[in-house]
Order: sequence, then structure tokens, then C-alpha cells
Amino acid sequence: MLPRYPCDAELNLSMRETLHPLLQKLGEGISEFTFANLYLFRNIHQYRVSMLAGELLLISGVDGNDSFFMLPFGLPEAQLLNQLFEKFHTMKCVSPAQVEVLTSLGYEIEEDRDNFDYLYRRKDLAELAGRKFHKKRNLIKGFLNNYSYEGRPLLEIHKNDVLEILEKWRLNRDEPGDYEAAKEALEKAEELQLCGGIYYVDGRPVAYSLGEELACGKSFVIHFEKAVDEYKGLWQFINQAFASILPEQYETVNREQDLGNAGLRQAKLSYQPIEFVKKFKAIAPLHRGTVV
Repeated sequence: MLPRYPCDAELNLSMRETLHPLLQKLGEGISEFTFANLYLFRNIHQYRVSMLAGELLLISGVDGNDSFFMLPFGLPEAQLLNQLFEKFHTMKCVSPAQVEVLTSLGYEIEEDRDNFDYLYRRKDLAELAGRKFHKKRNLIKGFLNNYSYEGRPLLEIHKNDVLEILEKWRLNRDEPGDYEAAKEALEKAEELQLCGGIYYVDGRPVAYSLGEELACGKSFVIHFEKAVDEYKGLWQFINQAFASILPEQYETVNREQDLGNAGLRQAKLSYQPIEFVKKFKAIAPLHRGTVV
């Protein structure tokens, strides 16, 4: 049972039974709004949850010193909404459908470009057809010519292998990034109903992808994709290989945001997204100067 606002509680696994079916029905395809994503990043963002009138879910959190809130299922009446802005200052993951209403109520809206999700046709990633993907096909061809590989569904029996991949990925980076969330995702993949694939080269575990369905089952979101670095063409190969085994019911693949990282943005754009899942921030004019 979720607490009623103004009471709130930390997100925990027992809430999945209630929240997961509701979040699955959201059609916008915002990658943050799956139970697994919220749960795995609960510590990073200090998420707390409660229910508003009308069975609206309130998610609050903190980034650095700045508080924020999110309303995945819609907006409450104006007086309560104003109270939320006074308390938390910034509303994140505002959908395009919410922008018009918030603007009419006097809130300031700004695009949150660093958190736009990249959306691709599943078929485009699986086939890499046409001149625009020529370089990626060449990298994959080189990988296939140079290495003996095997791909398998990511099952519980592969847990030690995927954890080994994650640890080696972490050793080659200065910052931990999403390491803690990625590790917990592997440890609790079954409880969170995440699915993915693991890839081996010459019998050695080298890469994996992990995600879940999104947008009422029309899209598949890749929450985590990790690989060791010494195999040229490996990243391009696993991107294509995993897309090629996804069921055709998934029209698109959501590869989440670039977080403002220039190199990551260039890499994601190079795969020719068909569109973005746009997100916005909303703030009350009084708090305009406190937003970073």
C-alpha cells in the first residue's frame, strides 16, 4: 500500500505489484517511468513516492541540492499543483501533453534536451540497411571475420559472467556512472522482469544488453548495455545482434538519453533516431534562479 500525500515512503520492491502494471500502461514511452528504472535509481535520486487524489502517483527526489517531483499519470488540481511547486520547485519528465496545461497555469517550461530519449526503428537497428550505416556494417563485418562469437539469452545461470563483464567495464572508466544500478539490475533481473542477451568471444563473456518493454508494449527500452573494450566492432555488433532478436511486436527501440555527454550524443545520433521522446522541466517563476 502506497502512502497518501503528504506522507511518503522510499521506493521498495514490495511496491512493484502495484506500480508496475500501472506504469506499463503509459503510452508516452518515457524511459524513467518503468518500475525497474525508478527502483534501480532510487538511491541516486533519493526517490520517494506517495499517492495524490485521483490515484495520481507523486515521485519526489533530489539531484545534488535541488529537489524535484514527477507526475507520470497526470496533473492534480491547480491548488495542490502549486503546493508541489512550492515544496519541490521543479517538475521533471514533463511530457509534451502536460506542457500546454502547465504553460496556461503560468509555469515556465524548458526543454530538457540532455534527457531526451533516443528512439529507433527496431528494423533499422537490426538490418542497418543503406549507405548511412555503411561504416557500422564494416565494423561488424570486421568483428565477425576476426572473432568467434556466441550469443545467448541472459538467464540466471549467466549471472557470474555478466557481473564479470560489468566489473571489467568499470575498471576502464574514471567515473562509476551507473555501475551500482547496473549491478543491482543484474542481481535482481528476475524480480524486476528484465530480459536481455549475453555475448561471448572465444568462450569469454564480453558484452550484454538488458532492458524491458515500454510504451504499452510497442517499444523496448535498453536500460543497460556494457562491453569490454578490446574488441573492435563489438559495440556495433551487440547493438545490431540484440535488435535482431527482439520480437517484431516492438516497433521501436528506446536507447535512453545522452545526459549531455558529447561523445555519447554523437554515437546515438549516428544510428539515425527516427524521433526523440521529448521531456521538459517546469518551474514556478519565483524559483527560476534556483534551477540548474
